Amino acid sequence: MRTDKLYYQIFLAQPALLADLIPGLPVDCAFEYVAPVVKESEFRLDGLLVPLSDDLTVPVIFLEAQMQSDSRFYGRYFAETYLYLYQYQVDRPWRGLLILQSRQQRLGSEAPYTDLLEGKVQRIYLQDLLHETQLTPALALLQLLVLPNAVTGQAAQRLLRTVKPQGEEAFQQMLNLVEAILINKFPQLTTQEILAMLDIKTADIRQTRFYQEVLAEGREEGREEGREEGREEGRKDAESALLIRFLSRRLGTLSEAQMETVRGLSLAQLDQLSDAFFDFIDLADLDTWLEAHPLPAAETARPDSPLI
Repeated sequence: MRTDKLYYQIFLAQPALLADLIPGLPVDCAFEYVAPVVKESEFRLDGLLVPLSDDLTVPVIFLEAQMQSDSRFYGRYFAETYLYLYQYQVDRPWRGLLILQSRQQRLGSEAPYTDLLEGKVQRIYLQDLLHETQLTPALALLQLLVLPNAVTGQAAQRLLRTVKPQGEEAFQQMLNLVEAILINKFPQLTTQEILAMLDIKTADIRQTRFYQEVLAEGREEGREEGREEGREEGRKDAESALLIRFLSRRLGTLSEAQMETVRGLSLAQLDQLSDAFFDFIDLADLDTWLEAHPLPAAETARPDSPLI
């Protein structure tokens, strides 16, 4: 016989039995038997952190950031969590981490998920961090997301100073994260303005993601040019192309005359310029430097190499 229907019949006829089995349930609580169809939905997790450790007591972490109100958020979050656990037959414990904007967000009823929200899930409200001053570097990084624009730069500088004594690797990692946050928070600012906001010194600029990305692009471009031209000339062209790329990203678009002059510099001059340009504020500083470092005689004679 179908035992599940039998159980339903027993519990419907004897609601007090449910109260005996489930503490806190009213003894006179009545129920209706229904058999709804639960439709399968496709969920895409925002982020799942899977431990690399073989220790099966280390949990998988279901991470999600929610900045807008959504009346179905909690229901969807726990549905996709348990569907994943079921489909992938996870053999570890799990924990949840929710990054939320504020406690005033409307994310749906918490009543069906109270035990999970209080025991399995950690909720971080960014607005709660707004006025905190004694934060760990990780929480201070999150605080940058909600601080007023006028004080974000100072807070970012303090954070970087805090991490600096931990070594170059820790500083590099934090610098990249801070830079990414500021680029997203201030999309109207140039790279130069972002670096000025951080008060980044020359030695530190070389560690930024912007510097490394442009360096990688320039090196690849140099390898291509080096295959097609002589080694010495190819290297000079690659170095000048890289410098032009850096100068454009930092100071703004160079004129044709400025670019042609940079291309005409010797390898020694290009090395000098690569050290000097970190101190440039605008394109006028580049003009001043180029005037103080005239092209080699062979390049000066070229009619197609205008000087600034």
